[in-house]
Amino acid sequence: MKKKIISFLKNILLVVELIFFVAYVHWDKVLFMSIIGLDQFFKAKIMSSMVPGESIPVISDFFHITYVLNPGAAFGILPNQRVFFLLIGAILLGLAAYFYPKLKKTEKILKFGAISLVSGATANLIDRAQSGQVTDFIDFRVWPVFNIADVAIIIGMFVMIYAILFKVEEVGKIQSVRR
Repeated sequence: MKKKIISFLKNILLVVELIFFVAYVHWDKVLFMSIIGLDQFFKAKIMSSMVPGESIPVISDFFHITYVLNPGAAFGILPNQRVFFLLIGAILLGLAAYFYPKLKKTEKILKFGAISLVSGATANLIDRAQSGQVTDFIDFRVWPVFNIADVAIIIGMFVMIYAILFKVEEVGKIQSVRR
């Protein structure tokens, strides 16, 4: 019995070690999928348990969970432009797929920002493709309602700006191939 328990614990340790190895080596893919997964999970929970316009106070007069369907971009600008947003989202994903491999492996902060921005945009693009609207639910009562994807986009933008201005020495220099 003792050997079975030890063997079981060793197997658990090997699985945990494998998870950490994958997360370390492929941190960018794990981050990308985690942001999209968290955003979509919470949006699904909100949509299945609330009706649009419903608000649940978490901290009275400060923080509420408010279910809002946003047919536009940030702050509701350009409402009901589904095709436009889908096209812009597809172009952004295409550009990200093209340029991401060209970033140096040492530029982790720039990569972090790019992944955050693109994963947030992808999560909102999923909403737009499914229903033409983005589900928002984080409500601080002094700012328009937003979601996890929006937070990732903002963090990604600020991190990329910081990386470009202060950390990365040769951003934008892409090695050309001589023929």
